[in-house]
Amino acid sequence: MLVGYMRVSTEDQNLDLQQDALKAIGCEKIFQDKISGIKVDRPGFEECLSFLRDGQDTLVVWRLDRLGRSLSHLIEVVKTLEARQIGFRSLQESIDTTTSVGKLVFHIFGAIAEFEKDLIRERTMAGLKAARARGRLGGRPKKLTAQKEKMLEVLLSDPRLTIKEISQQLGVSASTLYHYEKKPTREENSP
Repeated sequence: MLVGYMRVSTEDQNLDLQQDALKAIGCEKIFQDKISGIKVDRPGFEECLSFLRDGQDTLVVWRLDRLGRSLSHLIEVVKTLEARQIGFRSLQESIDTTTSVGKLVFHIFGAIAEFEKDLIRERTMAGLKAARARGRLGGRPKKLTAQKEKMLEVLLSDPRLTIKEISQQLGVSASTLYHYEKKPTREENSP
């Protein structure tokens, strides 16, 4: 059975174009979401996956970007379908994993995505290595200078001051102070 899935990013957008295309090719059941593709929780998509029968159904979408949040997520979804022996079709890109050519095209997409991910990782590592060679370390700069850290020790030794007062004097948040002071010895007293 052909099972359709359609998605638009907002409630204001219309699903008619996708629905017409899915019905035209013979989808007997169609699931939908009106939610951003970036969202992990897509109830219509989850319901669709539960409905699909292993070894019998084919999932159909109007366009690839309606299904996956990214190319890597799309590939992950199709691999999951493949493991369940469920076919996948994308109408606009003419991809059909129930055919040999469709499988090949999709695997080429997967190889390109993996290659791109490896290139990004290599460039990032090379950039970090070059920065370290120049004496720069990655990460967020420290909130407290050495001078402010010494001030922190002095201020913490005064039992009359609360963490809130100390954080205001140093111009940082209370959580930053807790980070510098591994074992806070005082309770935060709100005025």
